[in-house]
Amino acid sequence: MQFRWPKKLHWLLLISAAVIALDRLTKTIVTLKVPIGDSIPVIPHIFFISHWTNEGAAFSLFADTSSPHTVRWGLIVFSLVAALVVLVIMVRYGNQINRTTVALALIFGGALGNVHDRIAYGSVVDFLEVHIIHYHWPDFNVADSAVVVGACLLLLDSFLAKPTESTSNTPENS
Repeated sequence: MQFRWPKKLHWLLLISAAVIALDRLTKTIVTLKVPIGDSIPVIPHIFFISHWTNEGAAFSLFADTSSPHTVRWGLIVFSLVAALVVLVIMVRYGNQINRTTVALALIFGGALGNVHDRIAYGSVVDFLEVHIIHYHWPDFNVADSAVVVGACLLLLDSFLAKPTESTSNTPENS
């Protein structure tokens, strides 16, 4: 059996590449322009551009562990395995562009964006800071946003009705 490149996979990989490029660009700008620990108000009291590094997982989970090296490499391995699984699924369904495949492309790009930081720098740059009334949402970045949007699209897709094929009284089934 010969492998055939899925017809629309290149579009999905382009989405992933755009996420990675935008993530790298924004993190580089923040790193160069905003001193670590500082923030710039965009919408006073609500939205800021900040500059933090996160050595842990989402919401800084495991950031204060006694073995940060183990956590870092554990997160790298987990992210790479997850990205590989997503890529395999993208290749399998790469002949179509729909909510599911776009969601997978976003998740793939976001995972690779953050794993790049963990490998290259040992931590991830977070810079989007949101306050809602008295609640401070943990700072995040473009890669995190792509993963969350992708996950939300997958969740939405799981709730929406899929067209079903009728199997009653069709010539093929008679």
